[in-house]
Amino acid sequence: MAYRKLQDLPSQSLPREKLLRQGRHSLSNAELLAIFLRMGIKGKNVLDMSSDLIQSAGSLDALAHMDAAEIADICKGIGMAKAATLSAAFELGARALRETMMRRPIQTPEDVYDYLTTAMRWRDRETVLVLLLDTKCSLIKPVEISSGTLNESIAHPRDILRPSVIHNAYGFILAHNHPSGNPAPSRTDDLLTERVRECSKLLGVRFLDHIIIGKPTEMASRNYYSYNHPNGERLKEAVKGRPLYH
Repeated sequence: MAYRKLQDLPSQSLPREKLLRQGRHSLSNAELLAIFLRMGIKGKNVLDMSSDLIQSAGSLDALAHMDAAEIADICKGIGMAKAATLSAAFELGARALRETMMRRPIQTPEDVYDYLTTAMRWRDRETVLVLLLDTKCSLIKPVEISSGTLNESIAHPRDILRPSVIHNAYGFILAHNHPSGNPAPSRTDDLLTERVRECSKLLGVRFLDHIIIGKPTEMASRNYYSYNHPNGERLKEAVKGRPLYH
């Protein structure tokens, strides 16, 4: 197909004009990217370059978790300035999502996954963090505990429980990722969960769940393991007469 300059397209087909006329939800992923990239490169207009960029990354989600250098590397000619613009735009979107999640209670393991997945599932090292909750299961703050190796995180129950004590949290949810994408717990995960459960009882802090974050599959858009409800059912244990996730 012959190269076609963007200005040769009908004005109603140009991404910026289409957004202003029909709204941002009417644009394809490539059209949205094109607005940030603004210009194409020699032999390729900006819409074609945007489509190729998504295809080279594997998906928009994968592209969103690349840093600027990685984006520039998979699309020769894009340059670090444009790559940095895209990286910043993706990070703003991720932060907006986390802000939204912080304003509502953590009610299910799915809520935990939705809050953490953008930050954790693409990491190439196992990372351990805790979500500190108040008596209404609203998020006080997330606290990163440690970042380990490709297949093992290094965390001690003392370090996991310390933030709950310091911030006077009612309870906490422990979470970590599996870089392999498979959230199935290992023996090490089982032992850590049991140790944290025992220590939390001694300190009188509610250990609400341990969530392992995986990567989406063709069969499921959410991929995680919950120690309190491994089959996905809602938690039934009661705290002060109501479920832990209510």
